[in-house]
Amino acid sequence: MIGSVYAWSVYSSPIIKETGWSESAVSFAFSIAIFFLGMSAAFMGHAVEKFGPRVTGSVSALCYGSGMLITGFAIHSHSLALLYLGYGFIGGIGLGSGYVTPISTIIKWFPDKKGLAAGLAIMGFGFAAMLTSPIAQALMDSVNVVNTFYILGVAYFIFMIIAAQFIRKPRPGEVPEAELAQMESRSLTGAQLTANQAVKTPTFIFLWIMFFINITCGIGLVSAASPMAQEMTSMSAGAAALMVGIIGLFNGFGRLVWATLSDYLGRPFTFTLIFVVDILMLGSMLLLNIQFVFVVALCLLLSCYGAGFSVIPPYLSDVFGTKQLGAIHGYVLTAWGVAGMVGPVILSWTHQVLHSYTVTLITFILIDAIALIIAIAIRATFKHVKNYE
Repeated sequence: MIGSVYAWSVYSSPIIKETGWSESAVSFAFSIAIFFLGMSAAFMGHAVEKFGPRVTGSVSALCYGSGMLITGFAIHSHSLALLYLGYGFIGGIGLGSGYVTPISTIIKWFPDKKGLAAGLAIMGFGFAAMLTSPIAQALMDSVNVVNTFYILGVAYFIFMIIAAQFIRKPRPGEVPEAELAQMESRSLTGAQLTANQAVKTPTFIFLWIMFFINITCGIGLVSAASPMAQEMTSMSAGAAALMVGIIGLFNGFGRLVWATLSDYLGRPFTFTLIFVVDILMLGSMLLLNIQFVFVVALCLLLSCYGAGFSVIPPYLSDVFGTKQLGAIHGYVLTAWGVAGMVGPVILSWTHQVLHSYTVTLITFILIDAIALIIAIAIRATFKHVKNYE
């Protein structure tokens, strides 16, 4: 349900047509929503640990559902401020609380397959736009954009409030001892830190920076994939639109495939490999203006972008334990909120000033190189994590 935020572009033109607002004004609502997703996740992660996933899941249902309803009313009344309040602020809190609710919980249920479990859950977020887009388009064609938000707001609330009641942490004895023992053997530190202890470690800071860089590059490429393909490889608009759909599949499946691989390769090596692939693919896009190479590179880059979301929760679990995993995951997600603003701005600003994507790609290669160095250097910090308990 909350992954439907990725279908925002479907609503943009109908909203502009209905209200007369500018494209930038409408798209800013999406940026606000992503920002508050990241920021609200920080404190809602604590709420998951303190009050349980049913409570935070219910809060998510209330906020996201009501945010959609307010969005409909904002369009009806032509109030841009109300759009930012409803979709951006209230809806963003619904996104943040909904995102952290299942992840730490599912990892506790399946400690021997943390990557696979997190990947399956987060893959749902990545694929949601594929389901939402045709439904939303059909609704807008038949009942107009305002009523579409009213209908979806009610539907989201009903589905989410029911689903939230089924999410709970495992009780003592429900997870087999053999799986718990396997979790302990996979631990990189043997530590069980609180969120406040974890954020004070160099390891957490390094993980935050890695996650921030991964999202900055990925979301920047997502925001301009079609025009970049047309300009750099002379791809037609129709072919570029098809490419966007294909890379969306890689974004979704990448979350599952990379996270599952991390169960076998280990989280540190997987993240290192992600940045190696990023650098190689960005370099190929920069040097080879060939359509096939461009599409393949972008598909792999988007798989790496999705991978960051699904590999980071089990990585946090491996380093800091599951004691307050929801809260620690929430703190890391603040990187998403910041990157959601930074990535598209870097890409659009450099292209607007220089009329070329070359400098943008070079910039992304350089910051990915920094992330690669950190991904290698972070291993030296693991042995010090226990000292923060």
